[in-house]
Amino acid sequence: MYDAGKIIVGLVVFFVLATSPLWFNALTEKGPEAPKLVYPTNGSTECVETKDYMIPNHMDLLNLWRDDVVRKAKRDYVSSSNGKIFDMSLSRTCMDCHSNKAEFCDACHTYMAVTPYCWDCHVEPKGAN
Repeated sequence: MYDAGKIIVGLVVFFVLATSPLWFNALTEKGPEAPKLVYPTNGSTECVETKDYMIPNHMDLLNLWRDDVVRKAKRDYVSSSNGKIFDMSLSRTCMDCHSNKAEFCDACHTYMAVTPYCWDCHVEPKGAN
């Protein structure tokens, strides 16, 4: 091989550039802090499921609700954590407590760079920005 030196240098440069995000994160203290959520203060003490379930799985639950309501005309959701029955409605159930979309929904979705499509159909709560 006549250009072995150039190939090796090229591979080293590629390796350094390809792994630079890993090196940057390893050498810096940490990434941006997760947002501090403002939880409801309207006197409600329970959600449709536990907080530990809702944080990672709320989008799956909302997709399940959407499919059940729109395709099966099913409106009642029985909580697996406490057995209570809730209306499957983003506007009437979730947004009753989590009414400040900017402080609750948008804070995490912006941090995670996620663009949910809830508001393509639903009306944003008043004062939601």
